Amino acid sequence: MLFGAPGSGKGTTGKMLTKLTGWPHLATGDLLREQITRKTSLGLEMQSILAAGQLAPDDLVSRMVWDRLGWPDCEAGFLLDGFPRTIPQAEGLAQWFSGRNFRPVLIHLWVEYNEILRRLTGRRTCPTCGAIYHLESTPSKVPGVCDTDGAELTVRADDREEVVLQRLQTYQTQTWPVAETLRKNGILVEAIDCGEMDPESVADRIRWRLDRIGGSIAKKSKPE
Repeated sequence: MLFGAPGSGKGTTGKMLTKLTGWPHLATGDLLREQITRKTSLGLEMQSILAAGQLAPDDLVSRMVWDRLGWPDCEAGFLLDGFPRTIPQAEGLAQWFSGRNFRPVLIHLWVEYNEILRRLTGRRTCPTCGAIYHLESTPSKVPGVCDTDGAELTVRADDREEVVLQRLQTYQTQTWPVAETLRKNGILVEAIDCGEMDPESVADRIRWRLDRIGGSIAKKSKPE
């Protein structure tokens, strides 16, 4: 389970870990879109709730995840990104693991507060092709203009500083207790300080830690 504040790099890290381990990267947003695209009964139920401007309830989100974890590609292992987010989801996941042949680990991607602000408030997005830039680390060749199609870059609404601060507060008050719930249910919690590491190094460090916890799962290369 990949766990961390907004801007900690869960999505990028998950994709890289999939390449290292062969495990599917299961992000709840992707699972939801898949259910809606397939027009499953669960997807249609979710779509009607979201269309009404409501949050998806815990039981529906959990059912969506249980459905996906039953696919054959999850038998050897999987990466959860964005789940669980609430204490009921965490309790349900701990119960799901009970009696199954998995050793669950929650990986907490720790990034210092000011670094998260820098990452998110400096991000710029192309509204046409979806390319993502950063004012400091990956700027466009021409400031404010997409390298690919020349469109004017924009700031996502949830990347504005006042919104980022609210998201971080929500994380602290609502999401962080989820890690403690999992810990109390016997699930191992491992912290990775990834504030100054590039995404490839973060993924390799996590893979190495998982190898030490549960045996060889991927390529061997002890981090520096």
